[in-house]
Amino acid sequence: MKPRTKSWMKPRLLPLAVVWLSTRALMLWLLSRDDRAPLGIGGVGREVHELYARWYGALTHGSFPSGDRLWQYPPGAGPVLLSPGLLPGLTYFQAFVALTLATDALVIVALTRAGTRTGRSLRGAALWTAALPLLLHIPLARYDVQVTALAVISLLTLSRSTRACGAFAALGALVKVWPALALIGTPRGRTTRQAWTSAAVTAGALLLALAALFRDPFDFLRQQSGRGVQIESLGGTALSFARHAGWPGRVRYQYGSMEFTGPYVSAIAALSLALTVAAFGALLLWRLRARRWTPATPYDAALSAVLLFTVTSRVISPQYLVWLLGLAAVCLTSRHTTQRPVAALIVLAAAASALAYPVLYEDVMDCTWTGSLVMLVRNGLLVAAAALSFRRLWAAGIQPTRREPLADSHPLPHETVSTS
Repeated sequence: MKPRTKSWMKPRLLPLAVVWLSTRALMLWLLSRDDRAPLGIGGVGREVHELYARWYGALTHGSFPSGDRLWQYPPGAGPVLLSPGLLPGLTYFQAFVALTLATDALVIVALTRAGTRTGRSLRGAALWTAALPLLLHIPLARYDVQVTALAVISLLTLSRSTRACGAFAALGALVKVWPALALIGTPRGRTTRQAWTSAAVTAGALLLALAALFRDPFDFLRQQSGRGVQIESLGGTALSFARHAGWPGRVRYQYGSMEFTGPYVSAIAALSLALTVAAFGALLLWRLRARRWTPATPYDAALSAVLLFTVTSRVISPQYLVWLLGLAAVCLTSRHTTQRPVAALIVLAAAASALAYPVLYEDVMDCTWTGSLVMLVRNGLLVAAAALSFRRLWAAGIQPTRREPLADSHPLPHETVSTS
């Protein structure tokens, strides 16, 4: 059995390896030319050079960056930002990029292993390999690849260990919150109890450890509450077009990003929060009413949830697309997924996002017609993806057609199909 599996795997895995190596080499080249701004605005790597390195200094002295308005991340981000110290002989920037590439490779390995199981697909590994470079060199200069890896591994381990699934989701949530949504689609009953209990225990233990080792672990809450409306958000796109209609607002750098200031900005921020609450309510309603679970339902629900929370956020930074590409890739590892057209929209949104930042970012900041239209296209694709994703999730779980049974009669090995 094993020799036969290897014989058909090798021709399919070799192109993946070649594409991964060539595209990551191109991403590294772009990052090495960042100061020369080969594609639009430069300084993409400045966040690692200056911001992460500064936080690393504070963390090595046993304290989170207390009072720093740019520190807006849960305490789990601390160990991630300290990790470059594990590679002696390299600068902080070099070590950070090396670890990010290693994590990227880990995601590919996880997706490939999942895709080569019986009844699975390598489309997920192919999507991550080919689509991540659409974001140019941004993924190498942010720690979102590391966060996405935790969410990807959490979802892919669900069919084998619900406790491991919960633990990885908790680790991700303590780094950047959103991986907690990986558990939104776990089948009701014992699976959910075990996964969520494991997540709670893991989160509690890690929080206690970080609170014992570092000072001010919860200072990020004070800084996060002050965020405004970023120019790349959905609300920011509306305000960008409002500038052309005479709205007197301005764009200003604050809280680590370019945000709008002026009349009605606080109302837009409040509306974004209300939409986020509504999205959570819709997801909760789906979970309460869903009657059909397939092996792909946890994957599809995670992607749908993160999409909804992304488009309703006051901040839609380009690195958010890393999350969506990772979750879309997980969905495509399963032949049961309902999210294939959604994944295509996300890939298009990633390409448009690279145009918005860094290629045409000056236009976006100046709210020119070009910048406004680019943001309209990028955010329009994300809104369409979120709406389509939730509609297909809802239809698959709550409105099964007459031709399909409530549960698959032949579930995949090591996977479960449950109905309630």
